[in-house]
Amino acid sequence: MAQFFQIHPDNPQLRLIHRAVEIIRKGGVIVYPTDSAYALACHLGDKHALDKIRRIRQLGDKHNFTLSCKDLTQVSQFAKVGNEAHRLIKTLTPGPFTFVLDATREVPRRLQHPNKKTIGIRISGHPVARSLVAELDEALFSSSLILPGDAEAMSDPYDIRERLEHEVDLVIDVGVIPFEPTTIIEFFKTGAEITRQGKGLAPMLD
Repeated sequence: MAQFFQIHPDNPQLRLIHRAVEIIRKGGVIVYPTDSAYALACHLGDKHALDKIRRIRQLGDKHNFTLSCKDLTQVSQFAKVGNEAHRLIKTLTPGPFTFVLDATREVPRRLQHPNKKTIGIRISGHPVARSLVAELDEALFSSSLILPGDAEAMSDPYDIRERLEHEVDLVIDVGVIPFEPTTIIEFFKTGAEITRQGKGLAPMLD
């Protein structure tokens, strides 16, 4: 049975953030808020929890996975960040963007795109998401809460609780978050390109 924490969206209660991080460290799967949607998350190194998220979302091997990081220093542990990528990420984050970069050896192979050897990176602007990665002090494995058969991420925490209370360990409630997908920016040898226009605006790439 999932626990259910009501956390203030702008001023997260530190005691509840501590408890949420404890659940993550113990191998739990949580539902947490980002600046674009609710998402599933777990500890990066926990294969059992990762497999659970794959099962909940029914994801295949070729899905692009994402790591939620606290800052650029942490990003550089997991992704090869060149000068252009560094400037763009610094300019556009925190915010509703996913950056697709070549993965470093720190990223488990099961999380890399099998053909491209890339990884998605996020630095979310949501105060709760930022508090979680800061308290955890590690990157968080993250996947949008789009369930099989759905076109959009679930937006109401009470609906999420009802549907997933036996599948996850914690649902963090910050109120309804209307789904707006992140803008995806991929880095190629020829430069950066927007491969999906979403909530985030990057006029320098238009």
